[in-house]
Amino acid sequence: MYILKVVSHFAAAHRLLNYKGKCESLHGHNWKVEVEVSAKNTDHEGMVIDFKELKDLIKQCLVRLDHTYLNEIPPFDKINPTSEHIANYLFHQLEKMLPSHVSMESVTVWESDTASATYKERHEK
Repeated sequence: MYILKVVSHFAAAHRLLNYKGKCESLHGHNWKVEVEVSAKNTDHEGMVIDFKELKDLIKQCLVRLDHTYLNEIPPFDKINPTSEHIANYLFHQLEKMLPSHVSMESVTVWESDTASATYKERHEK
């Protein structure tokens, strides 16, 4: 099994609904996003997926979130824009975009240097 990881970033504002504490107020983060994908085999060039292609797919997902107020963007206009929900959202968006031989492993969203949330599922391809 081959596992590739790409790290990217986005910045956005949000507020947590029904939360008793500072995060209920509007605030922002510079989120770090780690994406892991896997495949059983490489292609004829010896790659699971070209890193450039994977980075471009991630960028397509993050551009929708970057420098926005997340609470106004679907699905976060209906669910709390927590790091957990952001990781889940990115996982499923990217999963739809990957070539069929590549599986999503996980998405980790860091809201600070010391706090992150990871979302993953098990899929065999």
